[in-house]
Amino acid sequence: MATVKEVAQRAGVSLGTVSNVLNRPEVVSDALRSRVEQAIADLGFVRNESARQLRAGVSRTIAVVVLDIANPFFTDVVAGAEEVAEAHDALVVLCNSANSADREARHLRRLEQQRVLGVLLTPVHETASPVLQEVRRHGTPVVLVDRGAPTRDQPSVAVDDVLGGHLAGEHLLGAGHRRIAFVGVPPGLRQVDDRLRGLREAVGAAAAIEVTAGNGLSVRAGAQAAAQIFATSPDSRPTAVFCANDLLALGVLNECVRRGVRVPEELAIVGYDDIAFAASASVPLTSVRQPRQLLGRTAVEVLLAHVDGRPVQQLVFEPELVVRRSTARRSTAAERVAGRPLTG
Repeated sequence: MATVKEVAQRAGVSLGTVSNVLNRPEVVSDALRSRVEQAIADLGFVRNESARQLRAGVSRTIAVVVLDIANPFFTDVVAGAEEVAEAHDALVVLCNSANSADREARHLRRLEQQRVLGVLLTPVHETASPVLQEVRRHGTPVVLVDRGAPTRDQPSVAVDDVLGGHLAGEHLLGAGHRRIAFVGVPPGLRQVDDRLRGLREAVGAAAAIEVTAGNGLSVRAGAQAAAQIFATSPDSRPTAVFCANDLLALGVLNECVRRGVRVPEELAIVGYDDIAFAASASVPLTSVRQPRQLLGRTAVEVLLAHVDGRPVQQLVFEPELVVRRSTARRSTAAERVAGRPLTG
């Protein structure tokens, strides 16, 4: 590959001029800049950004480590992060922990070795892992995303998931539901635990809550959870389901369609995240919306502020409930099932 020296020789300028054209073009006259740019094009020169960053001791790479790369929620978060990173001449790289603490640790160690500018991390566990603490001690900034910080010195950007669960519970209670299933994963994932806590706080003793643990947070896990629900007697079966994310909700909806169960007449469904697929489902899903791209954008801003030595920020956004056809007032649903005309 062509070198900087060869570019300088072809353009008839000094190495310093070529360097200025590459790094500070505003300080070079139009005529000289044009000559250098023409030489670069003629020789097919491509700058070695890794070597430049190594010499400068400063990386322009921001890593995002997510729990599940297949979840559209994280796709939207990364899109928001990339928007701000690009405006600051930084590159975003994506890593998938696949909800594995060991894999998360390997990613963090590799990223530290790569001297990245910083890491946006949705951690597997609620408490900071020893590897995360070690990486931060060594000087790699880390911002937690979609997770509150366990300590006051840890930057974070999160959503109030307890409030999100509360919104879902209030909505289902107001629609007349008194038997509600919560579909999530086994206890331990903070976001899911908080959503269940908010649901319980909202309904109190006014409704019975049945927790159905899925095998993950996927569409398939949602379908499996729905099969468990439909295995119970219709007389004691929940009339509504609140899912820990939209993928689970879509799985429940798919199983309803497969079995001929009418939504929301026989089973109302509420999801969480409000990914794009929620609104375009066969029965558009009611969902608790998280500001996904805003999370990503803000996380990069918090990271850059932290790199600049500004005070640690721990930000919490509020979710909102988006009501669609997958939920309805219990009385209305009962009338539809009975075949009676709607009133009011």
